[in-house]
Amino acid sequence: MMLRYALGTVRERKGGFLGAFVALMCAAALITACGTLLETGLRGDIRPERYTAAPILVSADQDVHQTVVKHKKGKTKVKHKAKPLAERAWLPQDAVQRVRAVPGVQRAVPELTFPAQPMAKGAQDPARPALGHAWDSAVLTPFTLTSGSAPRSTHDIVVDQDLARRAGLATGDTLTVQSTQDPRTYRVTGIAAPGAGTEVTHQSALFFSTAEAQRLAAHPGMVTAIGVVPEGGQDTEELAHTVTLALTATKGANGPQTPVRAQGPDSAQASDSAQASHGARGVRVTTGDARGAVEFLDASAARVKLVSMGGAMGGTSLLVAVLVVVGTFVLSVQQRHRELALLRAIAATPRQIRTLLGREALVVGAVAGTVGALLGLPLGDLLHQRFVELGAVPPTLERSVSLFPVAAALLATLVGARAAAAVAARRITRIRPAESLSESAAEPSRPAVARTVAGLVALAGGTVLVVVLTGLRTEAASTPVTFLTVVVLCLAVSLLGPLLVRATVALIGRPLRTAGPGARLATANLRGHAGRMAAVVTPLTLLVGMACTVLFAQPTLGDAARAQTRDGIRADWVVSGEGPGVPEGAVRALDTHHDTVVTQVVRSTARVGLDKYPIQGVSPGGLTRTWDPDVTSGTLDGFGPHSVAVSELAADQLGLKPGSPLKVTLGDGTPATLTVSAVYARGLGFGDLTVDHALLARHIDNPLASSVLVSSDRTQSQLASALSEFPGIRILSREAADGLQKAGQQENAEVNLLAMALVLAFTAIAVVNTLAMSVSERIREFALLRLAGASRRQVLRMLRVEALTVVLMGTALGSGIALAVLSAFSLGMTGAVAPAVVPLAYVSVVALAALLALTATALPGRVALRVPPVTAATAKE
Repeated sequence: MMLRYALGTVRERKGGFLGAFVALMCAAALITACGTLLETGLRGDIRPERYTAAPILVSADQDVHQTVVKHKKGKTKVKHKAKPLAERAWLPQDAVQRVRAVPGVQRAVPELTFPAQPMAKGAQDPARPALGHAWDSAVLTPFTLTSGSAPRSTHDIVVDQDLARRAGLATGDTLTVQSTQDPRTYRVTGIAAPGAGTEVTHQSALFFSTAEAQRLAAHPGMVTAIGVVPEGGQDTEELAHTVTLALTATKGANGPQTPVRAQGPDSAQASDSAQASHGARGVRVTTGDARGAVEFLDASAARVKLVSMGGAMGGTSLLVAVLVVVGTFVLSVQQRHRELALLRAIAATPRQIRTLLGREALVVGAVAGTVGALLGLPLGDLLHQRFVELGAVPPTLERSVSLFPVAAALLATLVGARAAAAVAARRITRIRPAESLSESAAEPSRPAVARTVAGLVALAGGTVLVVVLTGLRTEAASTPVTFLTVVVLCLAVSLLGPLLVRATVALIGRPLRTAGPGARLATANLRGHAGRMAAVVTPLTLLVGMACTVLFAQPTLGDAARAQTRDGIRADWVVSGEGPGVPEGAVRALDTHHDTVVTQVVRSTARVGLDKYPIQGVSPGGLTRTWDPDVTSGTLDGFGPHSVAVSELAADQLGLKPGSPLKVTLGDGTPATLTVSAVYARGLGFGDLTVDHALLARHIDNPLASSVLVSSDRTQSQLASALSEFPGIRILSREAADGLQKAGQQENAEVNLLAMALVLAFTAIAVVNTLAMSVSERIREFALLRLAGASRRQVLRMLRVEALTVVLMGTALGSGIALAVLSAFSLGMTGAVAPAVVPLAYVSVVALAALLALTATALPGRVALRVPPVTAATAKE
């Protein structure tokens, strides 16, 4: 019975439910889009290309492990945790012979993979990074020669067909390649192409002789992976399990057992051994699409990033959606107060009213959720494509789509709609029937005590979060708290809105009343309908607060990091390379002059325990002439291969001081125990850990220096002349290097802006939607004003004054929230209250908010005023 009545109400009042429908539909689309990103991170496929012809792949374990044993109340709990490494872990070459000895193995082919950038015009394609291999491993794809011959000498090379086409190469041509050593010119002896039915679309392949590949791989006695081809009729999964056992048994016979993990197409993390320990280097045996994660390490790392990003976006979106949807439903119920009051007056019980509103909300939520969830699928695809274009997600991680995000969005929409209806129904169901009609005619003079108390609680919660934010010193911890704080403070604004509106009117009411009849009418409306105006102020506050936080959080952090880098570089020049980096030969060419000090810098990520820290390697000779990290304790004198300097943040987190030992797991999983020699203050600019260049360079995929700091009396042109034989090398002043760093930060900021763009767009739509609903319900009010003698122009001016007042409040409250949050963020992350506000960006945000508010007020207002006053005043609601 009640459902039929709810359906009839929705059918008859389509316009009244339009605002709620739009809010719920946008919320569902937003949740679905974020859900598809989250699902891609959890379940997206990484299909192998180079290893297509090797059904089984043996590689080093790409995780660092830690076993935690807890004893509590006589019980022992053992937890095994693992985190991914930043660089590729390598296998000892003797593992090849052990795999070949396994019964059922037809071939075991060692693989070497290393960066190798061709320097020919047109050869470089950002979508297809160039990698070097030994020709012996070409069978793993398989690549076969279409012309020419295999490389035999250390100066021979075979290139893939697509690279040859882009660069216009043919057999007999020469090609200069910048790999992990000095650039070398090779003779193209052959062109190769993948076999029939095999596609290699995400990389370019360059094949060298075995000896040259081993030199360029720079990991003597090690291999990247081992491709295993079973004998005819041998079951792949069974052989993979046998290889796993063989490697485990062999290691067990020779020493401590190494963790061995077997992965197949149906098991991304199935383990054949429960043993795991911090720093252990294990072996991973993979089959099927699980081989793709070994081939494309960046795609595997992107899973974690997408899960984190999708979860953060989804959580923020859900909180924003709840706030917007509740406000929309409250406004919708306010518009129907007379109708609901009549139902109460004819003896409808509070439960019946709640049931009616709940059923209406479920009807609208079901339709809006379905439409929004379906729209969210292409929206998620556009978002994923844009992330790929920006380089935040590699194209090798395929987007995964299922019914789970759609179902989750629909469920969230239904629950949100029902909860919003319950909140909106509180006031109408708590008054006595005899009072309901008088209550419907005008708003109460003061908000409900429960609402005010809830608002004060939300304000206190937001204040606590601001205080907490000042103590968070890592971006991973502070970013989610930053956006949560904005939402909680906006919730406080929503609950305390009527009081804030009345306070604003008390403050600016007298000047407004002197501005003419339209302004006097606006003042009276603002005072008499504070609840309605509060529903409009909330989304505007959320838009301004969230937009300013999104736009200025990253510049705040980036500017502080760049300032520390500028202050910490003492060198006269910074040398960088357009390719993989600055080769060792270029460093030697710079270091020949007696007055020159050269500091090579390489960067990576290391783990202390399972915690991740940025790490840099610097050459120690003359270090203090080129680099000043602002040492606060200890000294850089005598800095060497067993030393580590740490930032104040790392020192505080790890309890370190000069002389303390520090156990670090380097990027490729190699454990190292170092001694703290110094603690420095400029950790944002230079990372949390600094070690000897020679130590770090041996344990990263690309050992070339990312930059070289040069202290010299020579001019820029003299340095350029010394490096003329090295292509793609740039000599930059400190100011130019700072500009290059700023450009890189802007690229990263684009990813963060895109991540929150949907939330901001949803909030902007909510502003328009709420304002349009607020104006559209006032047709009868406008008609009565017209009949009382007000002109059309005066009514429109009244609306403009109301809209500008709402914009003023929303801008002031949103800016205040953003300022408080950004100041706390800045204090925690940089140690100073110095949020970086870009004036043009801020003015643009305020202008956009004003434009949306004025447009969403003016257009519905003009439409409402087209109806003859007598017709509107006597029309049925």
